[in-house]
Amino acid sequence: MKGICMAMACALAIFGSPQTVAAQTGVYGRWLTDDGAGVVEIAPCGSALCGKLVAVLDPKAPAHDINNPDPARRALPLVGVSILTGLVRSGDGWSGGQAYDPKAGRTYRASIHLAQDGRLDVTGCLLFACRTKHWTRFKEKHG
Repeated sequence: MKGICMAMACALAIFGSPQTVAAQTGVYGRWLTDDGAGVVEIAPCGSALCGKLVAVLDPKAPAHDINNPDPARRALPLVGVSILTGLVRSGDGWSGGQAYDPKAGRTYRASIHLAQDGRLDVTGCLLFACRTKHWTRFKEKHG
């Protein structure tokens, strides 16, 4: 019993508390955007964290990235567009990256944080104005 407790103490010292480990890995996976219009898959990309649009759920959404400020990118399919780029570990979240909103065709300074209730808080800032959206874990429907 004493050996198990020592092993657990060593693991916590190396990796942090279970909550810290969950916060470090818990942002990976598929997330439903706050408006329910899309699914973004978050994964490591190099030393940073990125998120790509993997599904468009809004039947009224365009098939292409028509609002992109770069005319050369407007013909690209919306599925596959990078939504989150360049996020790096910062405290208990990720920051220093960018978030792209294909509806507005705008890019914002971004940070993300895994909230205690399991939602993902995605904050985008333009100049000094910031707004946080709350994404939820996407659950695939089977059957």
